[in-house]
Amino acid sequence: MGRVKFMLLLCMSAAVVVHGEDPYLFFTWNVTYGTISPLGVPQQGILINGQFPGPNINSTTNNNIVINVFNNLNEPFLLTWSGIQHRKNSWQDGTAGTNCPIAPGTNFTYHFQVKDQIGSYIYYPTTEMHKATGGFGGLRVNSRLLIPVPYADPADDYTVLIGDWYTKSHSTLRKILDSGRSIGRPNGVLINGKGAARGHGKDEPLFAMEPGKTYKYRICNVGLKTSINFRIQNHNMKLVEMEGSHTVQNTYESLDVHVGQCYGVLVTANQAPKDYYIVASTRFLRNKEITTTGIIRYTNGKGAASPVLPPAPVGWAWSLNQFRTFRWNLTASAARPNPQGSYHYGAINITRTIKLANTATKVNGKLRYAVNGVSHVDSPTPLKLAEYYNVADKLFKYDAIRDEPAKKDSVDVTVKPIVLNMTFRTFVEIIFENHETAIQSWHLDGYSFFAVASEVGKWTPKKRRNYNLLDAVSRHTVQVFPKSWSAILLTFDNAGMWNIRSENWERHYLGQQLYASVLSPARSLRDEYNIPDNVQLCGAVQNLPKPPPYTI
Repeated sequence: MGRVKFMLLLCMSAAVVVHGEDPYLFFTWNVTYGTISPLGVPQQGILINGQFPGPNINSTTNNNIVINVFNNLNEPFLLTWSGIQHRKNSWQDGTAGTNCPIAPGTNFTYHFQVKDQIGSYIYYPTTEMHKATGGFGGLRVNSRLLIPVPYADPADDYTVLIGDWYTKSHSTLRKILDSGRSIGRPNGVLINGKGAARGHGKDEPLFAMEPGKTYKYRICNVGLKTSINFRIQNHNMKLVEMEGSHTVQNTYESLDVHVGQCYGVLVTANQAPKDYYIVASTRFLRNKEITTTGIIRYTNGKGAASPVLPPAPVGWAWSLNQFRTFRWNLTASAARPNPQGSYHYGAINITRTIKLANTATKVNGKLRYAVNGVSHVDSPTPLKLAEYYNVADKLFKYDAIRDEPAKKDSVDVTVKPIVLNMTFRTFVEIIFENHETAIQSWHLDGYSFFAVASEVGKWTPKKRRNYNLLDAVSRHTVQVFPKSWSAILLTFDNAGMWNIRSENWERHYLGQQLYASVLSPARSLRDEYNIPDNVQLCGAVQNLPKPPPYTI
């Protein structure tokens, strides 16, 4: 009898394991237009549940996130979850290459898991120029309670969204780009959707700190095209996390945050109790830089912030040198089961080298941006859907660009979809080479990569001697300085269709992007999920029968 009870309990416990799931977070978002005036000029903004910026998503490693998005705009709309890897599930990535846009008056439910991730991320629209007027917000992934974090729990955790801002509507900016012109300089800089504080002691503070306590600030650049320097008056910042990786905890007076990047820092309230400015200023603009401020208020503090702002750094060499100080914390645990330093990426043989050179050019008299002589244009049928329904050969050709750009930048640029055919589970080296005088910011969906080097000049194989093959930070967005290059290493082990894009949205809109197609030859559920039942169909696949599903 005792053995029967034991077997019964064993079966019951096994059932719990089989059917147990990680926690779910459910959200309903209504996307609407609304009037906002962040720079004192009324303009049309994109709101989520009436909020600008949008709601902050506060999740924990392995949570399932379900977001039902209702599009109440008069244009199709999509959101992407920048830095979330969507393991085996590019169906949720929210780019023109993976999803049909959400039509006006309809809704779509995103369902994704923040699998084996921690860190600071953002979401934003990928359709047209919608990002220019809102629809963006913060997305944090906290460590599970059982996983040690290499710093004490902060007194509070703040999201800081910084970025350049234009007072023109997204439709006006799109018309400017469609006419073949650049959108030019921004009109200002925002911190969490607000313009500059007045500094008279009566400003509403953006954040509050209690004397003697330490706080975490997650600083993300959600702007369109401008790098931003961030600093806090009279306070140092200890860098502890960068786009999902714990870092060596260096202390900084200011940080250059390039478009699409996120940093997590600790700040201790160790100054006299009063108001202090947080300062965000543009970097690398011609003529005069643009600066904005917000207020941090000490609880029970007395006195306005000093009008003397901490100075901004000068020149991009300073920024390059700061990049070289960033290091992966090899002793820290993270969401993955092994410590961060257990993955010896520097000992893996490179199987393919891809050099991507960006250029500005004109096609039919209009401004376009190209990669290796080709300017990307989105297909009416999302590339992933075309692959899944076996009609890709009718809509695009793989490897429209070569792995090596021409020795001389081409004046004759073609406009077509760019899809690189990546062999599943190969270790690849990508070189972003910037032939222009404008700084670049490149992002890869679906992955984190090791940003192993950034140097002036042109890349050659001999430059590998200068790679950091030990503790380069694993991240998803990397800057490339003028007339310089940056190198990243990664294993393409996440099957799907993944966007490699310029985070400069003007460049993205005008062709500086491409896709990496990563197909598993096994066509197995072990490698990639089937198309979800709620995925919307459009273009050439709209009326096609669904292909046979993947199986184990």
